[in-house]
Amino acid sequence: MELLYALQRLDVRLFFAVFRQGERRLVRQVARALSRSADGYLYVLVPALLWLAGAGGVSRLVLLLILSLALERSLYWLLKNGLRRRRPQDFIPSFRSIIVAADKFSFPSGHTSAAFLLATATTIVYRDPAVAMYAWATSIAFSRVILGVHYPGDTLAGALMGSGTALFVATQLGL
Repeated sequence: MELLYALQRLDVRLFFAVFRQGERRLVRQVARALSRSADGYLYVLVPALLWLAGAGGVSRLVLLLILSLALERSLYWLLKNGLRRRRPQDFIPSFRSIIVAADKFSFPSGHTSAAFLLATATTIVYRDPAVAMYAWATSIAFSRVILGVHYPGDTLAGALMGSGTALFVATQLGL
């Protein structure tokens, strides 16, 4: 149990180190925009734009995304509601987040998980956009901490879960 308390204390210290980066107005505005970009519409928009551009492999990407997101969202819901880790605003006395999250619990970060799932799935099918996609997904993770709704550990878990789910499903599909 002492290990869990030590990890929580470390996560809170890391949280404040990242959160303080958002004290500048421009950083907060960028964090809000980045966070919104992972609200879900890109998971439909990316394949649609690739299809309109005539890219090959769109059907593989769509199948990978549908199956991966179905599994990831199920895992996310079970973990989030099973572990019930309180968000920073609900745990740290006198702390207020920049935004109010749509759900109550923080572990794992759903925005981060879905972003890394999209980055991994796109990279599996197309390879070339890997740097851009993972840079975007990483910025989502940081934005969630800067906005005060997740601890760094939540976003790390989300990144591992999203990427791991896409890799697992891709392996099952033989991609």
